[in-house]
Amino acid sequence: MTTQSKSRKVRKNKTSSLVEAKIQQKKAEQSKKAVGSKETVKTYSAMQKETVVQEKSFVKDSTLIYHERFQARVDELKWLYMELYHGADADFDHLCASLFSFYEERGENLKQSDLKREKNPDWYLSNKLIGMMLYVDNFAGDLNGVRRHLDYLAKSNINYVHLMPLLDTTEGKSDGGYAVSDYRKVVEKLGTMEDLAALTKECHERDICVCLDYVMNHTSEDHEWAQKAREGEKEYQDRYFFYDDYGIPAQFEKTVPEVFPKTAPGNFTYLPELHKFVMTSFYPYQWDLNYWNPIVFNEMTANLLFLANKGIDIIRIDAVPYIWKQLGTNCRNLPQVHTIVRMLRLIIEIVCPGVLLLGEVVMEPKELAPYFGTVEKPECHMLYNATTMCTLWHTVATKDVRLLRYQTDQVVRLPKNYGFLNYIRCHDDIGWGLDFAFLKQFGMEEVAHKRFLNEYFQGHLPFSTSVGELYNEDPVTGDARFCATTASMCGIERGCFEQNPDKIKTGIRLDLMLHAFLLFQSGIPVIYSGDEIGQFNDWSYHNDPLKKQDSRYLHRGVFSWEEASKASDPDTVAGQVHMGLDKLEKGRIGDHIFDSFADVYTIETHNQSVLGMIRISEKEQVIGLFNFSDTPQNVWITEFEEEYRDFFSNPVQEALRKPSRMTLTPYEYVWAVRV
Repeated sequence: MTTQSKSRKVRKNKTSSLVEAKIQQKKAEQSKKAVGSKETVKTYSAMQKETVVQEKSFVKDSTLIYHERFQARVDELKWLYMELYHGADADFDHLCASLFSFYEERGENLKQSDLKREKNPDWYLSNKLIGMMLYVDNFAGDLNGVRRHLDYLAKSNINYVHLMPLLDTTEGKSDGGYAVSDYRKVVEKLGTMEDLAALTKECHERDICVCLDYVMNHTSEDHEWAQKAREGEKEYQDRYFFYDDYGIPAQFEKTVPEVFPKTAPGNFTYLPELHKFVMTSFYPYQWDLNYWNPIVFNEMTANLLFLANKGIDIIRIDAVPYIWKQLGTNCRNLPQVHTIVRMLRLIIEIVCPGVLLLGEVVMEPKELAPYFGTVEKPECHMLYNATTMCTLWHTVATKDVRLLRYQTDQVVRLPKNYGFLNYIRCHDDIGWGLDFAFLKQFGMEEVAHKRFLNEYFQGHLPFSTSVGELYNEDPVTGDARFCATTASMCGIERGCFEQNPDKIKTGIRLDLMLHAFLLFQSGIPVIYSGDEIGQFNDWSYHNDPLKKQDSRYLHRGVFSWEEASKASDPDTVAGQVHMGLDKLEKGRIGDHIFDSFADVYTIETHNQSVLGMIRISEKEQVIGLFNFSDTPQNVWITEFEEEYRDFFSNPVQEALRKPSRMTLTPYEYVWAVRV
């Protein structure tokens, strides 16, 4: 055995002894409790026998389970920890003690859920999950309001609910909730941690998973650590990146891109009361955490586990690529980021293996793979498929599916256990991070094409019916992102404003076609709250002094329960959209062909405006056709040499029986299953 191996074994044994001590302590407590029982009708021998059974049951069903999980992972965990924090043995021992404490505090119902999911580790890759992301206050006022509306979510086929940021923040300096001042407190107007735990408990009783954002890259300047750092305490300044002069920050600025070049230029903020600079990659009130400091990792891990113990099933790690900072780099996607995420994965598997890590990584599909880790050493369970979302809207504007097909081919070639969270719209703006190297061959240059997309979706072009606003426009380059709801981008809002039935009908067809594409993909489809009823932009944010500077509030409006009440009325926009989605969602939920383990390919349609896909399992084949044009389109598909029927109807339809050519109406979608 090498000296290095011996060292690792000593460290492992030392750490393991902490857990062993806890086990013995628990056994002693259990034994003492049993011997001290007041049940005098039982003989001492019977009590002793019962105690032994209780001890065995306890150790087997609780502490021993933890011990086995811990032993299987502690060696790698410590190795990775020491890669980042050389010689920090005491900090690692503190971390391990903390892990066991959080396991002990974890509710029995959650532990049982962990055991169940351990036996079926791919549970989240099924076709059964359909998600919705929502702001608690916009949707229902507060957490208890969400509980009162769980029936609505169930009727909308939702069994995965993403509660947008709800941890304590400072009004006016919240960045939509992503500037957290207290990771263990809910924003007062939304409720309490007890309310959150009650909500998750009822969700679990209804088989609904709960997702929550976890902001790891930074804290609010109002966080306790930041306040103590501002008071001059060196210990807490060391939890951030503080510098006495602009020398080192100037070196960082040479290589680190700006996140918000217009609204928050630069990556550092000067604090005149301290005569120091602090790193602030996002907004000046969001201070970047220093993960070179093991205390930061330990404490932030503890906060994560605290939330997991409140019943959170999916932890969405915000801005994952930014977590590690190193001079001379762009501070994006550094190797240490993967070390941290891998450690979090190991910790989750030890303490709460039923919990998933969802990474917010906005990159090309082929560049996302490292954040999944490897089969032997996985990192994130799931990642956002942001690129497909962006490309989807590019396809709507251009009526050209070539880029969408190219990127879909990249996604479906990845391993099937790579779980993607797919969506059409979300709380954030749309940044046009397209593959311009690919588009260049078709004459689409980056600057001009971004300008075209923004003009199109603002409705400034005669052939566009979209309405929306730009976000974070750069006056120098003209670059900008875009904000609007799905329905408004599809033209439904303008059609209603103009009282034009044809535009309304066309907009609804486009809306449902996009959702048909979404629900055809492998992974978890997530709908942005309000999209299920075709909700429009909220222009009233301009009148709110706390919101008017951020155009993202255009699509963060209050949920319209008045429109939701029309969800079953086919004569309304809300009814047509909701009923159309209901058909698609129930079709997906009811057929295993839509789980992540089916073979998926794009197919040739001989038409640049129509994307074709096929899903194949051992016993079934389903073809999906999606017309991105507002005019009829002809397609030729060799796969239709066999008999296919409409997926949603039982009788074989003549139109799908071995056609040599098929004509799709404007924005039509087809799901066809082989007979």
